[in-house]
Amino acid sequence: MSKMLRVILALLTLGLLITSCSGGSEPQTATVGQPAPDFELQNPDGDSISLSDLDRPVLINFWYTGCPPCRKEMPYLQQIYDERQGSELLVLAINVGESASAVNGFFQDNNLSLPVVLDTSGAVARRYNIQFFPTTFFIDKDGIIQEKVIGAFPSKAAIEKRLSKIMP
Repeated sequence: MSKMLRVILALLTLGLLITSCSGGSEPQTATVGQPAPDFELQNPDGDSISLSDLDRPVLINFWYTGCPPCRKEMPYLQQIYDERQGSELLVLAINVGESASAVNGFFQDNNLSLPVVLDTSGAVARRYNIQFFPTTFFIDKDGIIQEKVIGAFPSKAAIEKRLSKIMP
């Protein structure tokens, strides 16, 4: 057996071992039409939020403070949050890779108050296969991802148009 063939077989075997050990019935990445991967993250004050505990439609927005498109769309997300506060919808910003103090400073400087949680390690972003910022998911009350939008929303109306997919 040639050396190259042995290397290929070893890599294939390793790949099979890794995939068979991943186990679990939850999806490895977020896919439209499938249940949203659960997560538990903390807000900057240290309170935990778990997606599976929400039992209502959720708009999840992955972002970070150094992302110009993220910064541009954040006021639109705030407006949606302000108008629908107390309704069934939850608007949740997931900051990726930054500290609580950085996020708090950004929120204070920009007069933002929508719920935010911290994915400091980026583990949830990887699970949701986030490759570009911002990325937004629209998840219905049953926990099913109805839409994934990559890139910033140009207006509040653009967000509202997509909310019909998850709101009764």
